[in-house]
Amino acid sequence: MTVRKDFATVALWATNMAQPLNGIDAWLAKVEAKLAEAKAGGADILVLPEYASEQWLGYAPGGLKPMEEIGFMADEARKALAELPKLVEKAGIALLAGTVPVPDPAADPDSDGPKHLNRAHLILPDGRVVAQDKLCLTPGEKDPRGWHLATGGKVEMVEWNGLRIATLICLDIELPALSAKIARSEPDLDLILVPSMTEKESGYSRVFGCAKARAVELQTAVCAVGSIGSALPNNARPNFSGAAVFLPCEAELGYDGRFAEEAGRPEAEGDGPLLIARDVPVGMIRHLRSAGRAEVWPGSWDADAISIAQG
Repeated sequence: MTVRKDFATVALWATNMAQPLNGIDAWLAKVEAKLAEAKAGGADILVLPEYASEQWLGYAPGGLKPMEEIGFMADEARKALAELPKLVEKAGIALLAGTVPVPDPAADPDSDGPKHLNRAHLILPDGRVVAQDKLCLTPGEKDPRGWHLATGGKVEMVEWNGLRIATLICLDIELPALSAKIARSEPDLDLILVPSMTEKESGYSRVFGCAKARAVELQTAVCAVGSIGSALPNNARPNFSGAAVFLPCEAELGYDGRFAEEAGRPEAEGDGPLLIARDVPVGMIRHLRSAGRAEVWPGSWDADAISIAQG
């Protein structure tokens, strides 16, 4: 039987997309350095933002169309994913490598439908690589004239190092129906990881506000991180975000649900801030959840028996 951890330390890298790269090896070197920094800070896991791959567009051939951007990032992702497990093994901590486009094996090559998925890879020191596809897409991701992506159809639950972990990508954390379904089928989560990419402060506020709500609804710790700045010249692809760890709003956990936070911003210095949230009290949260000691939390409640009266 796996012994559950009482504390987890999570490193969240709000990557500065404006930092120039000259190729995938330069990006891998930055990831290796951040893994070492996170490890030195006591982290169990390092989390990168959604579309961490967008930084690669800074060295892509000029004039790519949206679908060509996806193809370029998917090709670079194959190179990155071949090397990242080696870096994780060396560091000895887990890595959620943001998200990257990957070919959809279910796509019809002869159709005009989407050919790629937006996928997060949780790379573990024990050699496992757990994939999580984005479930609900933004209009730009769905647009046939844009990135034109396909959706996933399941949430992967992972047990590692005494922790139960799930990943919900950006917009997926904004869906109460998904939260309710998780609560019914998997009520014993320790961490939800939320890699995100948001262009404006409004998007950042939606994702992080909903992440805080999910921490209350699921009585678990939710760790959100996004990217900052533009990988393309003249701020052509802006990003506004930060990093935060949210907890249930309980007296034993500090009342307000805010455990650690790097405020959202449109620009950053260097590679972007690395938030190391030390000793997230997953054991206490688990105790409050399982022992029924949360202040008012109703458990895995659903609204199936509720009717809506039309006035």
